Amino acid sequence: MRPVILGLASADNVAWWGYPSLCNLYGSYLVTDLSTHNPWRFSTAPCMDWTDRHCRRFWRTLTRRARVYTEMVTTGALLHGDVERHLRFNDEEHPVALQLGGASPSDLAACARLGEAWGYDEINLNCGCPSDRVQNGRFGACLMAEPKLVRDCVASMRDACDIPVTVKHRIGIDHQECYSELVDFVGTVAKGGAEVFIVHARKAWLQGLSPKENREIPPLNYEWVYRLKQDFPKLTIVINGGIDTLDACRSHLDRVDGVMLGRAPYQNPWLLSEVDAGLFDANNSASASREATIEAMLPYLTEQLSKGARLHHVTRHMLGLYQGQYGGRQYRRHLSEQAHKTESGVDTLLEAMAFCSAPPESAMVSG
Repeated sequence: MRPVILGLASADNVAWWGYPSLCNLYGSYLVTDLSTHNPWRFSTAPCMDWTDRHCRRFWRTLTRRARVYTEMVTTGALLHGDVERHLRFNDEEHPVALQLGGASPSDLAACARLGEAWGYDEINLNCGCPSDRVQNGRFGACLMAEPKLVRDCVASMRDACDIPVTVKHRIGIDHQECYSELVDFVGTVAKGGAEVFIVHARKAWLQGLSPKENREIPPLNYEWVYRLKQDFPKLTIVINGGIDTLDACRSHLDRVDGVMLGRAPYQNPWLLSEVDAGLFDANNSASASREATIEAMLPYLTEQLSKGARLHHVTRHMLGLYQGQYGGRQYRRHLSEQAHKTESGVDTLLEAMAFCSAPPESAMVSG
């Protein structure tokens, strides 16, 4: 039997979960199943050029329970740029976390206040991105060499807002070869008030590898992440890196508190349609079919087109919806060739979907 907490609650104080529907209220008692209602049990990773508001809105038609993250937004972009362009999102995206990139405690505090004011459910500090642009700004993965600075950044953000402040990081960088260095980083940052650590189970090699290569070449070391949970049992430890199936998610969830997937849901979005039932025991799946998913997106697409967006701004995130399915290649090709055109509208998406109509029994899968 899974652990359950019973406690006094009201409809107003369940916001801590970041998603009120995760809790069932019976009179004045809150009944919560910890194994399935942990807010960080399943999440999608922040990915530059991928996880924009259109992507997150699309994913929300597939899963109601997954926690979604923005692309990284730098403190400079928020403090000196167009705040609305960077922070606006759709109400349907909740629970949604804002990932920040920066290394100044005061700047991060100011941006955390902005994130909370705009309605985000969490502020996440990027300590894992290895790109040259991030290194030049002295943040991202290079912050793993400065755990005391990260501690101070977290403490400042915690003081500035009332929503969770979390940290996403690697298991180490460059010269860091010992598990004890990872323990020192997590232990030091936790003293600043961080209670949730999202750990990409690879080192980041800051010299000699591109960001893409840093996602693939450094070997995965899941055991170190498992050991973190053993050594810091009161912290929430989320594992990330190389996870691409729900079976793999379940296996990791026997050892840690949560899983985060990056490339897998982007390349095969339909994977997300299995998350609510498969990992949360929820029977209210967001979409019953790929066709229903597209139909659910039509009002949003119509709205965005009316505001001047191009069809491909949204549909580029939907290219993998029919991966491995009959007509999948034609679906992708049609959207890739047509959706960027000024005159393309929702009919273009419906035309692409038509390529995936049920084939004759003798037809071969062509996705």
